[in-house]
Amino acid sequence: MTKLRLIALLLALVPAIGLAAGAGPKLETSGTDLSDKASLQRGAGLFMNYCAGCHALSMHRYSRIASDLELSPELVEQNLMPAHAKIGENINTGINTGDGNAWFGKAAPDLSLIARAKLGGPDYVYSYIKGFYIDETRPLGWNNTVFPGASMPNVLWDLQGIQRPVYDQGADGQSHITRLELASPGRLSPEEFDRVARDISAFLQYVAEPAALKRESVGVWVLLFLGFFTFIAYLLKLEYWRDVH
Repeated sequence: MTKLRLIALLLALVPAIGLAAGAGPKLETSGTDLSDKASLQRGAGLFMNYCAGCHALSMHRYSRIASDLELSPELVEQNLMPAHAKIGENINTGINTGDGNAWFGKAAPDLSLIARAKLGGPDYVYSYIKGFYIDETRPLGWNNTVFPGASMPNVLWDLQGIQRPVYDQGADGQSHITRLELASPGRLSPEEFDRVARDISAFLQYVAEPAALKRESVGVWVLLFLGFFTFIAYLLKLEYWRDVH
């Protein structure tokens, strides 16, 4: 039994060890802040307008967005929901599996837990959104530095612009992408698009764990309570053992 527990622990540590050793794609720091309600609200709008056509958030409800992000149900119904949906329903937007396989080679995944499923969390989402570049060898003409061979097109290209890769020959004799350069600007400046990517990343971070909003807000008070309780318990101990020699 001890050996089995040790093996399980080692398997659990493999992803963290790989991340610490620099395995996988290089991720940018997203700088998301779950306490920034304005960012989460913008992220919700961006996701519903640009991403929800293919990707569902089936583990989340429209009504939960309204409550957690301090939006009125009327505002959510008017701006974040398709006409046929109801406020209490799960966010089952997106294309069906058959159409997804036919159009993109694979159905678009549900993104309810993407910010928890990937190493790096919101940093992965942020880097992925910013990592699209034009690649004529791909069926849809796009590729991604974070997820090479991705079947997804860059749905934000009109905001970001079109990026092209800059290659350099590595020690192994193979060409590697060193950076992406903006070949054709979009409607937003790079700084403005960074905020777009950050807002969507923050929204998906919230969706992956809605309880984090309240947990982080009450965490400080819990620590203060524990500190105060520890102090009272210490005074009680001194009083209890005062006459004991």
